[in-house]
Amino acid sequence: MAIILVAIGSNRCHGRHGRPAGVVRAAIAALPNVVSVSPIIATAPLGPGTRRYANAVVALDWPGSLPALLAELKAMEKGFGRRRRRRWGDRVLDLDIIAAGDAVVTTRTLTVPHPELARRRFVLDPLLAVAPAWRHPVSGLTARQLRARLLRPKAAALPSSLPAMGP
Repeated sequence: MAIILVAIGSNRCHGRHGRPAGVVRAAIAALPNVVSVSPIIATAPLGPGTRRYANAVVALDWPGSLPALLAELKAMEKGFGRRRRRRWGDRVLDLDIIAAGDAVVTTRTLTVPHPELARRRFVLDPLLAVAPAWRHPVSGLTARQLRARLLRPKAAALPSSLPAMGP
């Protein structure tokens, strides 16, 4: 069995589970073999979505293959009423495998670790509550270090019209 990290997000209400935070709680309850759960955080939408998200990360003790888990997660999204329409649009439930220990997987349908993991604070913040010492198998950085890099102030770009500095 391997510990799998799964990101959960919702920004649409559900008839039975209510607001997005309720959808996330219901999804957590429906997931198998949950070992650890982050707090649910509210975040701004990414892309064309208009509603705030509820996000969390869980650690699962998963006995099967990653493709089998992916199939189960996609079936769960569909069961919650997810319809795939516009990329990054509003959604009832989004479940993403973000990491599987030190595994690196790239197939047509699955990339682990998630390729956008290091650029998404809405994933890194809850990930820190579940697995702060998890180490990205490609970069070698821990979840804590990835978040620190993301939050580090960026140097302002200099305009190309500045004259060269000379002695």
